[in-house]
Amino acid sequence: MKETEYIRPTWDEYFLKLMDEVSKRATCDRGRSGCLIVKDKRILCTGYVGSPAGIPHCDEVGHLMKQVIDEDGTIRQHCVRTIHAEQNAICQAARYGTPLDGTTLYCRMEPCRTCAMLIISVGIKKVVSEKRYHAAQETREMFSAAGVELVVVEDATQSYDNQ
Repeated sequence: MKETEYIRPTWDEYFLKLMDEVSKRATCDRGRSGCLIVKDKRILCTGYVGSPAGIPHCDEVGHLMKQVIDEDGTIRQHCVRTIHAEQNAICQAARYGTPLDGTTLYCRMEPCRTCAMLIISVGIKKVVSEKRYHAAQETREMFSAAGVELVVVEDATQSYDNQ
């Protein structure tokens, strides 16, 4: 008799684990994020936080920091040397002619406002994130208005150094 029964991961658990592996390629240590875009349980493309091809990476030359002021007046530091994992995945799909209409996107935290606009524009219908993002209220509102389903697995806000 078996001591423990094997429990097969759900599709969301499976793709989030793969997203975590993709994130290990990220080149900015402030938020090593990854992204997968999936249709019919098949991976179409991946992306991770990193500089565009040919541009130095944070891991090589350091961060390019800018101050961002939240609506509540909180001042945060944001690295602008890299593009977000979601943007990178969408760019990879565009580069190779892969349509994203009706797909599901898996990511580390709720997408930022800019990523949300891109997600809506390319026809992604569902976003599954591991955690919340501190500045995602507009994202939630836009997704709701556009009919994009948002699933947040863990109701905790993602944090990282020098945020």
